Amino acid sequence: MTWWEQPDDAAYGLATLPYGVFSCADAPSRVGVRVGDHVLDLSEVALALGHEHADVFAAPSLNALMDLGPQRCREVRAWVRELFVDDTYQQLVERQLRRVTDVRLQLPFEVADYVDFYASESHASNVGKIFRPDSPDLPPSWRHLPIGYHGRAGTIVVSGTDVVRPNGQQRPGPDGVPRFGPSSKLDIECEVGFVVSGSTAPGTSVRVGDAGDHLFGVVLVNDWSARDIQAWEYVPLGPFLGKSFATSISAWVVPFEAFAHAQVLLPGQDPPVLPYLQGQTDRDVFGLDVHLEVRLNGSLVSAPEFRDMYWSPAQMLAHLTVNGATLRTGDLFASGTVSGASPDTYGSLLERTWNATDPVTLADGTSRGFLEDGDVVTMTGWAPGPDGTRVTLGEVRGTVTPARGTGA
Repeated sequence: MTWWEQPDDAAYGLATLPYGVFSCADAPSRVGVRVGDHVLDLSEVALALGHEHADVFAAPSLNALMDLGPQRCREVRAWVRELFVDDTYQQLVERQLRRVTDVRLQLPFEVADYVDFYASESHASNVGKIFRPDSPDLPPSWRHLPIGYHGRAGTIVVSGTDVVRPNGQQRPGPDGVPRFGPSSKLDIECEVGFVVSGSTAPGTSVRVGDAGDHLFGVVLVNDWSARDIQAWEYVPLGPFLGKSFATSISAWVVPFEAFAHAQVLLPGQDPPVLPYLQGQTDRDVFGLDVHLEVRLNGSLVSAPEFRDMYWSPAQMLAHLTVNGATLRTGDLFASGTVSGASPDTYGSLLERTWNATDPVTLADGTSRGFLEDGDVVTMTGWAPGPDGTRVTLGEVRGTVTPARGTGA
């Protein structure tokens, strides 16, 4: 029972309780938790109750909370839920609720490092067919290890931040000279991101079965991509300027334990992976039953399913550290584009329109191969929770604005 009245399938119910950082006119940035259309100021509630971690909630990022460690974070989450269950807290909580529309949401954590993977077999195969039509769809290593690249932490932005069309070099014309200017093939990538807590020592690695000790929470990710810049630069070292200009994440970080009822087996890995990627049981390498939607100017253009991913979050983390690379609180790694077997589940416009050869038609009658200036992209997601509830992933939204200057 709870004094907080909300339907079981409502967005941001007690099964979700995501953390974020907000500010408003009468208060600096601090930690809040979202319930329905409101944000609870955890700093003021903790101060009023003499909570031992009141200073953590007064911080301008989630990093201090994540540094408490997995056990204390579980206890904090249980305390937050109790605030909405025990009616002795009702008046205090109601005084500290603010409408989401009345606050400004900030980047929820200080991003230490950012790694983006390539974990969807369908996406990797489609990109291979488009970019390398005369070569095998997948590189030889793809089914043996989670391929990824190291991105730029400094260009991670919170949902709602405008995305400026990037300038860059593109394939040469008939004269053999590379073209330079604004990207004409600006794209999206619908991804799921994982926020890391806790550091590791140099030379050590995280086992698949221990990944849960470092998986603090989940965000939605839009890894904006300039496909024409990418196509010219990516051989032999992979993505660089075609990706590094902006990556958007949702403002709300859903604690990883909220997905306990969304764990599913992977579709299957063949050939068998090496022992360090296997875990002790199948449950160590679980996927997540997350349902995603991508809208362009309000029109639904794709509905990917995260459960179709080839590689699991735990395997990605284990591979990320197997060479002894360290983890830091605030590290972020993303899944790569989530794509299924049919066009309506492709998580990028590159695939959805097959490199603009088959444009998608929007509700207003216009069509798109790639993004135009002024376009608004919105990604949302949810997963099953206990007893028919839903775990809501906060939306990630961005508006494309014109390129600035020439970079010359």
